[in-house]
Amino acid sequence: MRNEEKPSNFFYKILRLFTIIHPDEGLTVFLLLFNIFMIMGAYSILKPLRKGLILTRYEASQEAYLYAAVAILLIFVIKIFSFLSSKVPRNVLIISVTSFFISNLVLFYILGILDTPLSILGIIFWVWLSIFGVFVVAQFWGFSNDIYSEQAGKRLFPIIMIGQNLGAYLGAKATNKLVQPGGPLSVYQLMLLAAAILIISIILTFVIHKREVNRIKHKVATQAAEKDSINETEEKPLQKGGGFRLVLKSRYLIFVAFMILMLNYVNTTGEFIRSAVWKQTADEAKVAGKIEATEEATSQYLTKIESGFNEMVNLIGMLIQLFLVSRIFKWFGVRGAILFLPFMALGGYFLIGLGASFAVVRWTKILENSTDYSLMNTTRGALFLITSREAKYKAKAAIDTFFVRSGDVLVALTVFIGTTYLALSLEKFARVNVVAAVIWIILCFLTIKEHKKLSAKKQSYQP
Repeated sequence: MRNEEKPSNFFYKILRLFTIIHPDEGLTVFLLLFNIFMIMGAYSILKPLRKGLILTRYEASQEAYLYAAVAILLIFVIKIFSFLSSKVPRNVLIISVTSFFISNLVLFYILGILDTPLSILGIIFWVWLSIFGVFVVAQFWGFSNDIYSEQAGKRLFPIIMIGQNLGAYLGAKATNKLVQPGGPLSVYQLMLLAAAILIISIILTFVIHKREVNRIKHKVATQAAEKDSINETEEKPLQKGGGFRLVLKSRYLIFVAFMILMLNYVNTTGEFIRSAVWKQTADEAKVAGKIEATEEATSQYLTKIESGFNEMVNLIGMLIQLFLVSRIFKWFGVRGAILFLPFMALGGYFLIGLGASFAVVRWTKILENSTDYSLMNTTRGALFLITSREAKYKAKAAIDTFFVRSGDVLVALTVFIGTTYLALSLEKFARVNVVAAVIWIILCFLTIKEHKKLSAKKQSYQP
């Protein structure tokens, strides 16, 4: 056994309880798991603040319109990211992007303590977090896809996702505790806490990158070829070319992009329904005298509801990740795993269409989001294992940001037409989602068909 494998034994013994893992893979898998744990912990601390800040001053329909602004901004963000990824090594790219987001959080803290009007700061923070939330996670999974082969990724991604779900759960739980009346941290101090956590993520990215570069150098020097482990990880920048161009050149990536667009359309329409129910609940609480009729009390009440919801979503998501995802991948494969969430959403919105009560909406969204954050996120990452290195970074970033938010734009248009001209009830919006879920399922089958073709083609080229 090589000396570099010895530190991995402890992690190997722990992680092999959950998946098939080789002794020399343990440390890297643990570092990746810990990295996404920190990223999602930071995001989940920030996420409840978004609802609390925006719904205090605006209606749920106005919140939905902000998605259009996010999608437009992402066109420019993706172009900048594609340009940078062709100029600098991947570790410099990831560290630079994350450092930029950290500086933004410090700026939000300063604006907060300067008493910037909530009507302004709430919108800015909402748009920023919508970009941050999809970008840093897409960036991480592009990094992970670059490290592992297709076969190794199928084995190891489910275990790495445990870190994502655990970080999301503990981040939401922390916010739920810290926003209690008289809690130790203010909303803006929570932003600084998230920034500190992201600094740890930067350190982990640097360590993982250097470890894998040294590993490849050792492999080349000793002529030790491993069939199902780590790919040759390159330190050089990616080839030129934009993420959008890569998507449009590939039938497979086009279907993946539109499948994820519809996934997000369904989910975001559900978020509109949920926000409307949350807002209605807060208004009823003020009328009943349960909370004071002030912005601060309303924001805190909404943040409390949201953090409790997120805590339950992430707890169930973590349990799904621990006990079901690896088995689903083993029994049904990546292609079969694609179909679980759309069929679940189809049934959930059918129920909401019969009656959008607080309990029905809450539990439908809990089950939908927990499956999305566990099984579907793992599957989305695994879909890129058979693609080129450029696609893993640029095309994935384009799909997980612009195409995701394009689904949000369609939701904004749906909400505008539905509330302005059609006077749709929440139940009727749920029925729109039933139709959207059927379209989503069709796109899933088209993606599965192309995945089979691309996978067979890739295997035919292997010696």
